[in-house]
Amino acid sequence: MGILMATHTFEIDETFDVPRNKVFALFADHRRFGKLLGAPVKRIKDSNQADPNGLGSVRWLGIGPIGLEETITSFEPDSLIEYTITSFSPIRNHLGRIRFEVTPEGHTRVRYRITFDDIVPFTGKLVSAGLERAIRRGIKQVPRLA
Repeated sequence: MGILMATHTFEIDETFDVPRNKVFALFADHRRFGKLLGAPVKRIKDSNQADPNGLGSVRWLGIGPIGLEETITSFEPDSLIEYTITSFSPIRNHLGRIRFEVTPEGHTRVRYRITFDDIVPFTGKLVSAGLERAIRRGIKQVPRLA
């Protein structure tokens, strides 16, 4: 009998009266992204691209040995950031995708979607709810922080 893994997804869709390049810069900067989430985040490996926070960069979320390592897997300035968890984690096949679009009114639309599979049955709902709550709370800070 195999282990049943459940896939969990949530998407947050918010629009801000802030220029897209400023909103993108806030999410792209690992340290500032941490402020948005209310968790300490530091870049532990630079990207070899123009932006040290770009493609291939690695960030650590958490304090000391308690936390997660995430690697940036897609980085398109002012339009897309994708990342995945690359350290040991209670979840698998994690993908965070943040899209930045300009609305017809000239505002910035952020669509933040996270998908993952749980390993331990029934834990995914808790992880998903906690993540979504933290991101929803943090994303309200965008106009102030950007």
